[in-house]
Amino acid sequence: MNPSAFVEALSSVQLESVFNPYRDLCPMYDRADAPKRRRANLRAFLEAVSEHEVDSIWIARDLGYRGGRRTGLPLTDEIHLQTFGEFYGLSLSRATKGPPMAERTATVIWQVLSQIDQPVFLWNIFPLHPYEPGEPLSNRCHTRAERGMFRDVLFTLLEMLRPRRLVGIGRDAQNALADLTLDCHAVRHPSYGGQTEFIQTMNDLYGLESRP
Repeated sequence: MNPSAFVEALSSVQLESVFNPYRDLCPMYDRADAPKRRRANLRAFLEAVSEHEVDSIWIARDLGYRGGRRTGLPLTDEIHLQTFGEFYGLSLSRATKGPPMAERTATVIWQVLSQIDQPVFLWNIFPLHPYEPGEPLSNRCHTRAERGMFRDVLFTLLEMLRPRRLVGIGRDAQNALADLTLDCHAVRHPSYGGQTEFIQTMNDLYGLESRP
């Protein structure tokens, strides 16, 4: 499957209490063409990374309402959208209006990612934004049934990119990968007190400690 077909397939999904940033429009923050912009962002990311031998895919749990829900890019908030574009040589488009929103997880992710010279792809076990019923600007963990709907999506992605290794960020992502019999390097999630351990583990994994 090529990147365009992959993104189009993802954009066709509609679920209850789930925001699909490649299909849905947030009436409060989104520009009128926000889903189109987010589809273009993800497609450009896939195309850029698929042209190289991918060293790693970093896989977290699901999109957050302050990050990927708005940008269409996993583990990336609007504060780091320009950094993302410069890192991968892409022209990305902001899909929302008003002040850019920061996400704590994205801040730590990009602190580490900006030091790595190897091609890295960012993803989530559940690649959409699940929220509490009636509270679209909240985060919840996806259900096992919801995750099962994207099993083939993940395997399609792995077949497209053929990474050398997987990095599971947080216990939920690690357990989900284990359920699929996929080996990964386990890293603590940087939120809720895990920032220092996350950075140290990534430093060890990528040999960053000796760099200035």
